[in-house]
Amino acid sequence: METLSLALAAATFVALAGAFAWLGLRRGRVPQLAGLPLPGPDLRRPRVTLIAPALNEARGIEAAVRSWFRQDWPDLEVLVVDDRSTDATPAILVRLAREFPELRVVTIRELPPGWLGKNHALHVGAANASGEYLLFTDADVQLAPDAVARGVAHLERHGWDHLAVAPETTMPGLVNTFTLYFGLLFTLYVRPWAARDPRSSAHVGIGAYNLVRASAYRRAGGHAPIRLRPDDDLKLGKILKRSGARQDFAAGRGLVRVEWYASWREVRDGLMKNLYAGAEYRTWLVVLGVASHVFGLAWPAFAWAWTDGLAFWLNLGCLALYACAGAASAREVGTAPWAGLLLPLLALFGAYLMVRATWLTLANDGIDWRGTHYPLGALRANVV
Repeated sequence: METLSLALAAATFVALAGAFAWLGLRRGRVPQLAGLPLPGPDLRRPRVTLIAPALNEARGIEAAVRSWFRQDWPDLEVLVVDDRSTDATPAILVRLAREFPELRVVTIRELPPGWLGKNHALHVGAANASGEYLLFTDADVQLAPDAVARGVAHLERHGWDHLAVAPETTMPGLVNTFTLYFGLLFTLYVRPWAARDPRSSAHVGIGAYNLVRASAYRRAGGHAPIRLRPDDDLKLGKILKRSGARQDFAAGRGLVRVEWYASWREVRDGLMKNLYAGAEYRTWLVVLGVASHVFGLAWPAFAWAWTDGLAFWLNLGCLALYACAGAASAREVGTAPWAGLLLPLLALFGAYLMVRATWLTLANDGIDWRGTHYPLGALRANVV
């Protein structure tokens, strides 16, 4: 038993040290959107269509729309797709359209079969867009006045077809520590800095800010190839890159902001549709992910209390690595410097979310999202 405990402690410490060092070395490869140059007098100002799907978004849509109309871009079309809302969203949009005559609202009354609601709304929005660039965003995302200008200028200068920007997320109290856990897992899994390398299979897409050249979007088939993907933003990046589009990634702190989840319950419910899909509906991948969370991330936080000798110091070293990772990422993700010490508990929460999402999807033969049931067979058939 002591040998097994020592082996597990050593393997965990080496894996964590390697992963955090690898992330640290690549952190400098991700530019900040705020650091990208503004367009100069000689740069063209092509038309941009901002497209946002809205299904019962009364809580945040007004602040978002107002931020979009503060953009320092001369030719911006704002198009909101009201996707069967039953709350105050339509009334808010009517009032905002009186204040901002340039606001275009497209209303969807019925969801056609074979489509996830959000994906269909984005597809309809793109079909009604007139911009040379399409900026897909969410109805609660607020943009600083230079967010569009810096993104378009970056694509125009370097010939990129797609720019994905990670938003600054805000959540109340300790719920905000979930951002640290999610960010670390996302960057390890996606490797967003490698998306710009055409030789790499890495790809990236962010629902809060996917700025796409319209011609590249149409060449990739639009949202039709990913019509039933709950992870539509990431998969949009995949089909774009697969069709030959050149893509880049940036961090949007200070320029792209979203109030993500207001409680742990909202975190749980909000991720139920994505986690099993992220494993491509393969249960063995979920089992592997849960095991790595429990034994690789959470175990050292408890094992140091009943181990001794080298195993004790290795487990304690894992906690020190968590603390260092949290301190290094604190400013970027907006968490307290000590938040890294909570990573083991967040890992257990993440394992619970994976198990729950998988169980509910299998038990319900699909996912239920915003009032619509999507059968598992259809979801599995849309593998991208």
